[in-house]
Amino acid sequence: MALGHSLRMVLAPPHPAGRPFLIGGGAAALLGLILLGNWLFWLAVIFVGFCLYFFRDPERVPPSRPGLVLAPADGHVVSIMPAVPPAELGLGEAPRWRVAIFLSVLDVHVNRMPAEGTVTRIAYRHGKFLSANLDKASEENERNAIALSLPDGRDLAVVQIAGLVARRILCDAKVGDSVQAGDRYGIIRFGSRTDVYLPPGVQPLVSEGQTMIGGETVIAELGPR
Repeated sequence: MALGHSLRMVLAPPHPAGRPFLIGGGAAALLGLILLGNWLFWLAVIFVGFCLYFFRDPERVPPSRPGLVLAPADGHVVSIMPAVPPAELGLGEAPRWRVAIFLSVLDVHVNRMPAEGTVTRIAYRHGKFLSANLDKASEENERNAIALSLPDGRDLAVVQIAGLVARRILCDAKVGDSVQAGDRYGIIRFGSRTDVYLPPGVQPLVSEGQTMIGGETVIAELGPR
């Protein structure tokens, strides 16, 4: 069972964001095979193999129970602390619990919505490219922040953050979209961080160092308002 799950993870089809890299790597392999010799061919094959692994997009099964906040990405929790949501989202200046997930280059990098709701704001901010496992990366790094209005009127924020290697944040969500917990909405290339700012008063159920599975791991329960 575990072996089958691991194989499905590794052999999952790639996210569309990986197609330009796969096509370029394939073309380089063909060029090396025909014109330039084996060294380019094998280098290109290794590159294509890495891209197939990095951009893999496995299916996930979100828990069916309502009122949950799910991990928006694979990786491990590097920080749990009260923090003010990004100012560009207009969610106020009161601190709320923030769960920060660091994605290494070996993790699945597809981002998923943490909860059911409606996208009310999306704000991109240019910034630095510090190592994404540092606390200050949340404030100083390049990021794409999304505000969600939940069915009960509360709100939360999910933020894609570029890292030391990452240089491109892709977001497919649009303002006004109605989303479900676990829905895919973007990807970050290559190595990054994803933060979730929980609704005021909601406590995280995870701990630092814990491994997350995007779209499946429960990081909080909303409970009654």
